[in-house]
Amino acid sequence: MEETAQEYTDLAIGFAMTYGLDILGAILILIIGWTIAGWAKRFITRMLSKSSKIDVTLTSFLSSAVRYIILIFTIIAVLGKFGVQTASLITILGAASLAIGLALQGTLSNVAAGVMLLIFRPFKIGDFINAAGHSGSVKDLGLFVTEMATGDNIQIIIPNSQIWGASIQNFSAHATRRVDMVIGIGYDDNIDDAIREIGNVIAADERAMQSPEAAIFVGELADSSVNIVVRVWTESGNYWPLKAALTKNIKHTFDEKGISFPYPQQDVHLIKEV
Repeated sequence: MEETAQEYTDLAIGFAMTYGLDILGAILILIIGWTIAGWAKRFITRMLSKSSKIDVTLTSFLSSAVRYIILIFTIIAVLGKFGVQTASLITILGAASLAIGLALQGTLSNVAAGVMLLIFRPFKIGDFINAAGHSGSVKDLGLFVTEMATGDNIQIIIPNSQIWGASIQNFSAHATRRVDMVIGIGYDDNIDDAIREIGNVIAADERAMQSPEAAIFVGELADSSVNIVVRVWTESGNYWPLKAALTKNIKHTFDEKGISFPYPQQDVHLIKEV
């Protein structure tokens, strides 16, 4: 028993003398790497949080990515202290990353598109947009998908790559919008009277902006009507309420003033054969 204990003691002493410095070095590298990774994550989070253009989701993603990259290099350095061929390990990791990237090509493209959307911010949560063939209010913008809700509150989830790769219409980007309308009157009606009555309807609605001034002019002499173009500026949130109110009030005013809305019509001439 004493000889066995002595053998274990000698082995332990030999192991400590042979690998002691490597073990201490590995522990030291691990502590330093872990500390730097945590510090780098906090530093990037603090720096990115100062910018109002960078979303919280992107800040969390980038800071975590930097932390994991530092930890990966730390683990490789620790393994190198024990004689592991790090060059081979890096090659294996590179090949594995390539294989994973090919397998998750679609997912990674969504992540890349999500990062671009979060950086350039073509829209924000709450905006009403038209993207990838869908229109609705943005409810959530993540790294993989964007969630929208239509006007009748139907949920739409769109991969970010489809949004980033197509044109985006943001109806909420600017504080004001222009209401465009075309009002048709009969050829027998007085154009000046119609324009004056339309102007009175616009002036009576407080949601219609006085500057820029509303534009009312004859736009076309159509087949069955004289088309009057109406362009009124308003705040973006008042676009649909103002358009609906003007349409209704112009109809009522024209009815009171005897200005007609002509129906499409054609003159048919019958030729009697002798």
